[in-house]
Amino acid sequence: MNEITRGAGGKPAVTIYHNPKCGTSRTTLAAIREAGIEPEVIEYLKTPPGRARLVALMTEAGLSARELIRSKEKVFAELGLDGANVTNAALIDAMVEHPILMNRPIVVTAKGVRLCRPADRLSEIL
Repeated sequence: MNEITRGAGGKPAVTIYHNPKCGTSRTTLAAIREAGIEPEVIEYLKTPPGRARLVALMTEAGLSARELIRSKEKVFAELGLDGANVTNAALIDAMVEHPILMNRPIVVTAKGVRLCRPADRLSEIL
């Protein structure tokens, strides 16, 4: 187990980076609770993870910034992030500045980190 999966006292924990307005995020949170687990719920629009944490989540999940970013958000096009020449660093900076650009939900457990889109990806780490 590494630093990203430890809860209080070093015990394994489940954390969900959650947007309550997102159906997939709500479905994933309900599935965690149905498994008998009360996760730490981080509403990332209210409490964004910050650059270092975001990079750690991406690394643990095996995702690039382009795989994590929500290209359907209006601000994605407004910032010109759809260009092939836009770097991972620029995409990360955009997600830090505009957390709505983060795809969700991201779930962290002792078994790993997953972008649970679709929600059934949760079973890989519970």
